[in-house]
Amino acid sequence: MDRIQSVKKFIIPFCCLVMLAGCNGEEEQTKEEDKFAVPVETTLVALGNVSSFYSTTATLEAPQEAHVMTRISGLIENINVEEGDRVTTGQVLAVIDAKRQQYDFNRSQAEVQIIEQELNRLRKMTNKEFISQDTMAKLEFNLQAAIAKRDLAELQVKESRIVSPINGIVAKRHVKQGNMVREFDELFYVVNQDELHGIVHLPEQQLPSLRLGQHASVRQNQHDTNMVDATVLRISPIVDAQSGTFKVTLAVPNKNAQLKAGMFTRVEIKYDTHDDVITVPYNALINQDDTQAIYVIKDTIAQRRVVSLGYRQDNTVEVISGVALGEQIVIRGQQNLKDQSLVEVIQPLNVAAIK
Repeated sequence: MDRIQSVKKFIIPFCCLVMLAGCNGEEEQTKEEDKFAVPVETTLVALGNVSSFYSTTATLEAPQEAHVMTRISGLIENINVEEGDRVTTGQVLAVIDAKRQQYDFNRSQAEVQIIEQELNRLRKMTNKEFISQDTMAKLEFNLQAAIAKRDLAELQVKESRIVSPINGIVAKRHVKQGNMVREFDELFYVVNQDELHGIVHLPEQQLPSLRLGQHASVRQNQHDTNMVDATVLRISPIVDAQSGTFKVTLAVPNKNAQLKAGMFTRVEIKYDTHDDVITVPYNALINQDDTQAIYVIKDTIAQRRVVSLGYRQDNTVEVISGVALGEQIVIRGQQNLKDQSLVEVIQPLNVAAIK
C-alpha cells in the first residue's frame, strides 16, 4: 500500500510537468506564428472620378423605317435592288409595267388639248352673241374634268416607278421580277439604322434620377468591351400602373452598323459623377463581420480599417471615410490577415516579362 502511494506521488508531479511543457510549446508555436510575415500585394490610395450607373436591358428599334407598297396593279417589270443594298431617298427600287396607264394618260392629254382648242376658238369669235353662256360653262367644266383625269393618269404612270421614301438599307424584298402585284401590296421593307432608339423600361423609383440628354452606354452583352455612347432622348411622362415602370428612349448612334434593330442590349445609364474623390480598387475590400474593411500597412504591420463606401464604377470604388490619400493598402492576400498581422510586401508577378 505504501508502495502504491509512493508511485502516485511520483506520477502526479510528472504529469503536471508534461502538461506545462505542452502548454509552453503551444505558446511558443503561437508566438512563432505571430512572427511569420504574410506576403501581400499593395497599392496607394489615390484620387479619381467615379460615376453612378443603373444597369438594365434595352431593345433597339429603328426610328426610320418604310414598308414600301405599290399604289397600282400590274406586272413587275424590273427589280433594281436586293436585300442588304443601301438606298437613298427617291431611288427607284422596282418598275411596274405601266403601258395601260401610259395609254390612259395619252388619251386624257388629247382630250384636254381638244377642249382647250375649242375654247380658244370660241373666245376669238367676233360675234360672241351667237355663243351661249351655257355652252362656254359646259366647255369649262369639261376642261377641268379632262385635266383631272389626265393628272390622275400621269400620277399612275409615275407611281409605276417604286421609289424609296427614306435613306436606308433594303431589309426585305417581297417580290420577284415577273410577279403580278395588286394595289397596296408590300414590295420592300427599308430601314435606316444610322441611328437607333434603345427602349428601356425603368422602375418608377429611378424617375427622379433621369433627365434629358443624360449619358448612357450600350453594348451587345455584358462581356462585350465595345461600348457605344448614347443619350436620353425621351422620358415618358406616365408610369405603367401594372408594371410600375416608365419608358425611356435612348438615341444610339450606329454609323458603323455594329448594332441592329431588334437586338437586346445591355445599357448603363450614367446618373452622377463624383470628381477628385478618394478611390481604391474594389478587390482591396474585405467583408468581415458584415462590414467593409481595408487593411492599411504601417511599417510592416497590417491595420484593419472599417470604411464607408460611395459610388462604384467597374473595379474602382469611392471611399468616403476610413483611409487617407497616399496610404498603402493591401489588394491581394488580405484573406490571410487579421488586425496587427506582420506582413511582407511583394511585387506582383510580371507574366509578360517571363514569356
